[in-house]
Amino acid sequence: MLRESPYPMVQIGEARHIIAEHALALGIEEASALAADGRILAEDVYAGAPIPDMPKSAVDGYALIADDGIAPRRVLAELTAGNASGISLTPGTAVRIMTGAPVPPGATAVIMVEQTEEHDGMLTIRHPVSLGNSIHTIGQDIANGELVLARGSVIGSAEIGLLATIGQTRIKLYRRPIVAVLATGDEVFAPDGLPIAGGVRDSNSYALLAAARDAGCETIALGIARDDAATQEAAILNGLEQADVLLTSGGVSMGTRDLIKPLLAKLGTVHFGRIAFKPGKPTTFATIGKKLAFGLPGYPVSSLVSFEVFVRPALRRLQGDPHPDRPRVSVTLLDPIHSSPDRPEYQRAIVSWMNGRLVARSTGGQGSSRLLSLRAANALVHVPASGSIFQPGETLEALLVGPLSQLL
Repeated sequence: MLRESPYPMVQIGEARHIIAEHALALGIEEASALAADGRILAEDVYAGAPIPDMPKSAVDGYALIADDGIAPRRVLAELTAGNASGISLTPGTAVRIMTGAPVPPGATAVIMVEQTEEHDGMLTIRHPVSLGNSIHTIGQDIANGELVLARGSVIGSAEIGLLATIGQTRIKLYRRPIVAVLATGDEVFAPDGLPIAGGVRDSNSYALLAAARDAGCETIALGIARDDAATQEAAILNGLEQADVLLTSGGVSMGTRDLIKPLLAKLGTVHFGRIAFKPGKPTTFATIGKKLAFGLPGYPVSSLVSFEVFVRPALRRLQGDPHPDRPRVSVTLLDPIHSSPDRPEYQRAIVSWMNGRLVARSTGGQGSSRLLSLRAANALVHVPASGSIFQPGETLEALLVGPLSQLL
């Protein structure tokens, strides 16, 4: 008699929706704004003062009175950035000024040094300058009270620069999820360990830990749990005690030693145990209390592709990202792609910009165990289930998982 899975097959969109309902922002903490790169802002940030706070020179040159025309001026002094002076200009005078230096009272313009000549303390200019020329006005860059960064912003180098500019050194951020990763299986051994006859090195743990860190999370490696229910249950509980999210690899299919699904059902609620999806049909999602648990397949490609499509968006949601999904684009195929007759598939590809359009080249054999298919791949091409062959020149949707390639 054929064994039937107790879990109904859910569609990709339904699975993603179920996960999103449970992947809520974890909480807010205050931290250094100057070391917040990659974090998600949890508050609106406003400027407490205008930038610049006084008129400043935009160039190296001379501050002068524009209405004096091209008449020679007497140079009174030199002003440098960061130094204010008590000098005020009157008609027929000017000051030598450096970029960023405060413009003295009375000055109405600044002229670039390249457009001037100075001899024996007298300045001559080649042509008149307009009122306000080369002067940065108060609040020109940032107005007092202006919204500088909105809640939900991803903090990058420019954002850190802005926060430093306005003197905001502490900010409220969404907490980073802690992700624990557990490999399972009697056949799995550490990359630097003694080989097991017929075994496989544990690549999934390290790939998933790297993927979780790339998604902005902190990670915990739980090692390898043998195919024993008590051992795996203890490892799962240990992971959930330390982390917000548990990722397991292996043990989610229909074999007699596939223990993850029944253990997750025992400890919490399994929301789905199969997805109409390739590669990664047995991908499982459960909640245990407020913690999220994903049972990912043991095949390396299935594990990482399932992570990209289902897990990564959840991890981004947990840390408050209002746009948790990778970009989706339309690509023109350069190679024929064979579709599965029964399940939509995410095939690995390299997407490039060529002749005004995005094109996709296959990474070769798409077997679930062939990790080489993910090497250099920057996209997952969504291939609808039809059993047909999509020919070069046809277009499909792709999920961009990396920067566009320059190589075809």
